[in-house]
Amino acid sequence: MFNWSLMMTHISSLYMRIAIEQANLSNPISTAYCVGAVIVKNEIIISTGYSRELPGNTHAEECALKKLSDPLQAKNSTIFTTMEPCSKRLSGNKPCVERIIESKISKVVLGIKEPSKFVKCEGIDILRENGIEVIIIEELEDECLKCNKHLLENHK
Repeated sequence: MFNWSLMMTHISSLYMRIAIEQANLSNPISTAYCVGAVIVKNEIIISTGYSRELPGNTHAEECALKKLSDPLQAKNSTIFTTMEPCSKRLSGNKPCVERIIESKISKVVLGIKEPSKFVKCEGIDILRENGIEVIIIEELEDECLKCNKHLLENHK
């Protein structure tokens, strides 16, 4: 008998590994995390992004959305991100949860909750309150944290 749930878990892990590859492209700095994101619609990757990829202190989810000709192209898609989307930006930029809600993304799959080193993130709660499904792939936590070891030596 075919196990559809197992297959979907495997596919999600593949997209998360692409997000991890994106995170590893981020230039490590002492004031922000290295995060990667992949937007998938109808099993097709429509955009990718990583922290500080674009000018302006940009986050991974923000970069992936900005690279679309219209953020609403992401409507009803899934975004895979290595870390919980931010709910507050110390820079004053728009938080990624707001961008995700505005673009009408329907599902967020993430590797780790944002550690509280810089801000108390409430991204998961805000997304769920807005009807967006949130899934955490806990078995990839170590891989998602690896590119942030310069910031998280005492994490866990």
